[in-house]
Amino acid sequence: MNFSIEITMKTDLSELPKVKDVYITMLPGNDYREVANKASELVKSGFNPVPHFPARSIKNQAELKDYITRCKDGGVKQALVIGGSAQPVGDFHCSLQLLETGLFKGWKIGIAGHPDGSPDISDSDLEKAMIDKKPYADYIVTQWLLDVNPIAKFISKQTLPVHVGITGPLKISSLLKFANIVGAKNSINFLKSNVTKAVDLFKPRDPNDIIEKLEGKTDNFHIYTFGGLKETNKWLMENNYA
Repeated sequence: MNFSIEITMKTDLSELPKVKDVYITMLPGNDYREVANKASELVKSGFNPVPHFPARSIKNQAELKDYITRCKDGGVKQALVIGGSAQPVGDFHCSLQLLETGLFKGWKIGIAGHPDGSPDISDSDLEKAMIDKKPYADYIVTQWLLDVNPIAKFISKQTLPVHVGITGPLKISSLLKFANIVGAKNSINFLKSNVTKAVDLFKPRDPNDIIEKLEGKTDNFHIYTFGGLKETNKWLMENNYA
């Protein structure tokens, strides 16, 4: 079983679990130079950093080249290339444009998968984008979901390895909030239909439920902690995952 984890620029690296692959989000407003520096710190600490490259947050090809060069100089060998949720700040409006520059040559490249759809793009456009990006990619990282059915269906259609997005052991009330933010409609409906009592909203949901149901379909899971790093650490250790 292979696990990766996602952090923000504010994450204290001393609190990270013993997970090799650490993804660094580049949120709207973040400075790509600081993301590159964070990646370099992770390399020095023995991790394999995977910085995000959100197309709509990168101004132009010169900035993209500088971002990649800084990461390479710091020892980075892998990236997650995504569209990002912000309005374009410059020349790029989709992840395919970044991939087509050829600047990521020699790196292991992940692209985003949306088994639950996206509020920003139609299902047909998502399907076309996935087909167009696959020649440049080594694997797919999905959005986080709670309903196994769309994940299993998505995996069955792919020709690349799929790293399934899951959450740490968060309270269901918190999961509902985050599901609304990202527009994960199937996960919202799944949560609502499976909460039997109001008290269940305040019980942590065990990620093992999804992992067990996907046995034989994937061995790769990508953890979104949403600030619950301590709880995620505890869960990984208790299950001998880290």
